Amino acid sequence: MKKYFLILIFLLLIPASSFAENPQEQKAEGVFLAIGVGPRLPVGLFANSSDLGYGFNFELSYANSDYIPLFVFAKAGYETYPGSQSFYQQTEYSNFSTNTLPVNAGLRYYFSPLLENIVLIIPMVEVSLSYTYYQKLHQFKSTSSRSNFTEKNSKIGFSIGGGFSMFMMEILAAYNYYSSNQYIALDLKVRLPLYINL
Repeated sequence: MKKYFLILIFLLLIPASSFAENPQEQKAEGVFLAIGVGPRLPVGLFANSSDLGYGFNFELSYANSDYIPLFVFAKAGYETYPGSQSFYQQTEYSNFSTNTLPVNAGLRYYFSPLLENIVLIIPMVEVSLSYTYYQKLHQFKSTSSRSNFTEKNSKIGFSIGGGFSMFMMEILAAYNYYSSNQYIALDLKVRLPLYINL
């Protein structure tokens, strides 16, 4: 595990110019798998009907010495949101839930480390485009004349976030925008190398 950690630090911190000095030298590159999990906080109109949810995702990222500290990533996940009690009290709903399958593709930038002596802490920012499939369950009180139904649709949006990385572990907060479905996601991620070429 220490070997992988040193390789990841090397990939992240090595200046790309050091490879440019010798054009025949093979560039360093790596592919990484990350698994993230955490709470999802609805905001805006979404918060009127939904409570705090949770989600998880799987991510693949790629970087090489020509573009470090910029990483390209793609991720897919699952998220679920229960209806809020205040929404039930104010409407004819007895149950309302939202399940989503988000897919994102974007770029992540790592800044210079804040700490290097005891533990490596690296600030980062990311931006991505996203496509999300929605399934919303609508169930109504027995006193209502409305029929229960399941709504299915999809939306395109974007995400922007930032956090801190120890590279094997990351904490990331991100604002996710979709029409009528904005939320803030907080993820704790574990990252593992799938392929390293130095």
